[in-house]
Amino acid sequence: MKKISSVMVFVLTMLLFVSVVGAQTIELTYWTHTDDNRTMIENRYIEEFEKMYPNVKIKRVVNEASKMGDLILTAFSANNAPDLFNLPIEQEYGYMIHQRLAPVNYAAVGYKDAQELIDNYQEGTFDPISMDGVIYGMPLELTNWSIYINDRVFRDAGLDPDKDWPRTWEEMADISEKLTLRDGEVVLRRGFDFRYPYYLVSVLPMVEQLGGKLISDDGKTAIVNEAAWTQVLEFMRDWGPHGRNLGSPTYPAPRKIWNKDNNDMGMCLSGYYQQGRLKIDNPEFHASNEWRVVPFPVFENAVNDVRASYYGHYLVVNAQTPKNKQEWAWKFIAYMLDNPWEYLETVQILQPRKDLLEDQAFMELPYMDVFMSDMSKSHAVFLHENGYQFERFIGDAVEGVMLAGEPVDRALKTLKTRIQEVLDDVY
Repeated sequence: MKKISSVMVFVLTMLLFVSVVGAQTIELTYWTHTDDNRTMIENRYIEEFEKMYPNVKIKRVVNEASKMGDLILTAFSANNAPDLFNLPIEQEYGYMIHQRLAPVNYAAVGYKDAQELIDNYQEGTFDPISMDGVIYGMPLELTNWSIYINDRVFRDAGLDPDKDWPRTWEEMADISEKLTLRDGEVVLRRGFDFRYPYYLVSVLPMVEQLGGKLISDDGKTAIVNEAAWTQVLEFMRDWGPHGRNLGSPTYPAPRKIWNKDNNDMGMCLSGYYQQGRLKIDNPEFHASNEWRVVPFPVFENAVNDVRASYYGHYLVVNAQTPKNKQEWAWKFIAYMLDNPWEYLETVQILQPRKDLLEDQAFMELPYMDVFMSDMSKSHAVFLHENGYQFERFIGDAVEGVMLAGEPVDRALKTLKTRIQEVLDDVY
């Protein structure tokens, strides 16, 4: 009898242990970038998911988009990176190459294998986030940029927004000059300005329009077609305070200024998601029909009709996160991404799922035809394990000629040398 009792006690103890362990709270940290519309729906998704799975707690941390790259890099260096996060793919790519990302748990995201997952998305969606047949991220959005125009600012400057919008970069500079208002050297209203931290998305395609490349096809030589790079750097120099004084990296972000409709920003460069943010920031302007979207310009002497590169924000999981938490992270990611139409209608971000893209209502959305036309003439953003570093080098060259008055030939030589040194270390 004593032996039986002892066995029973042991069994009950083990059952209690298992139940306690099973009830342990799974805490996940999720880092993402600022977007009020997405915050609203993702906070709701978190609440719903935590109700379904009471033992899971998710902490969502929001950072400025322009700072996310540095913050994630610092966190990984300190072995304190979040369990899941999203970055533009050009920044995530290096983490995949260096095996800092966990492979997608196909069962946890609701697919039997990689092929079934691929078949449910637009062709090529997973190419930037795959290596050796393994997928390392789920697409939150696919994004490209076109030009948003404030019709009121155009008319205030005596321009007709129906016909006077810029088709070329040369026209962009001339029209921006007509739209710009100054008090001495102080710019009170910009006609247009660039999104300066994101040089791979917009400035590199300008170089490609002229036949230039960042590196050769074999990946061994930096700066192909120096004449193309020279023309773009000269254009940026002339755009800045040392030239026509049309804009500057030191000014507030143009797409945020544009939303305010305060007669201080004529045009900005942004994605379809701009419409969702406009609806939150300035619902009156959003409903006014006093704005429009037009294609990304090309140079008059362009040899390639290339538009702004499209990029993706992929939800990824930290490879250093324990395996049991990784599975829950992928389950949560799948739960969030099971709402493509809500993301599109509420946040204006596009998840490249076939069931969404093939829906007739998709192309009927405002200005979707412009974005899809531009995307058809573009390609995925430049990807390289050192891409984030290369973008900074380009930024130093652009900002050097714009702000410091650095000669274009010297800035280009420095850019080429810096990239070549990195390539030489790789090869």
